[in-house]
Amino acid sequence: MASGKYKIKIDDEVLITYDDVLLKNNILTKKDISDDIYHQLKKDHLYYDAYNKTVNYILKRVRSKKEVEKYLTTFPVTAKEKKDILKHLEEIGLLNDRNYAKAFIADSINLGNSGPYKIRHQLLDEDIDETLIDELLSEIDRDTIYQKAYKLIAKKMKATKKQSAYMQRKKIVLDMINLGYDHDMIDQILDEFTFDETDTLRQEYDKAYTKLSRKYEGYALDDKIRQKLYAKGFDINAINNIVNEKKMN
Repeated sequence: MASGKYKIKIDDEVLITYDDVLLKNNILTKKDISDDIYHQLKKDHLYYDAYNKTVNYILKRVRSKKEVEKYLTTFPVTAKEKKDILKHLEEIGLLNDRNYAKAFIADSINLGNSGPYKIRHQLLDEDIDETLIDELLSEIDRDTIYQKAYKLIAKKMKATKKQSAYMQRKKIVLDMINLGYDHDMIDQILDEFTFDETDTLRQEYDKAYTKLSRKYEGYALDDKIRQKLYAKGFDINAINNIVNEKKMN
């Protein structure tokens, strides 16, 4: 059998179980196994099967206590047995919400896009103690968060460059807030960028003119173009300037 497992055969029934089960019931020194003992073996097997599979579940990656509690519900063990398993895992250091929170924060900062507020919310969802979360998040250097946010905003500036400056900024602020970054920090970073919507405004004017000139002309056409461009978030003074410029050409 696989390492740590043994096969026991009683009449026509076969039980493949763990060495811990055999040792607990002193089976290695017994030649005969009664029905009562066999019943106890099967009961103990369920416990150790849940325990060993839970250990392997945790070893794949760090888990929160809430995750492990949910995982244990998939095994046919009693509430007391689940409690005993959790207690033992905590005692041997395999289950530790502080370690889980530290690992989660490190992965989120180094490998993901989430900011502090989103990380905090995600950890609260895992029933991590609020005081512990705030303690660990306070240890993150502000400059680390700032540089992370800056890089994300720089990418979003390129992705939204065909929008008006107003709509571009509005979208980026909303996206970054949803990612869990501080509003004041977002504004501070955005102030470092230049929003130049001149080319975009010209392109949008040409598209609006081509479409609307089929139905309108003169002042009515200019007014419809102004309304369309204003609805896209362009500055009214910039709109008037380009409308007047086009009329003079």
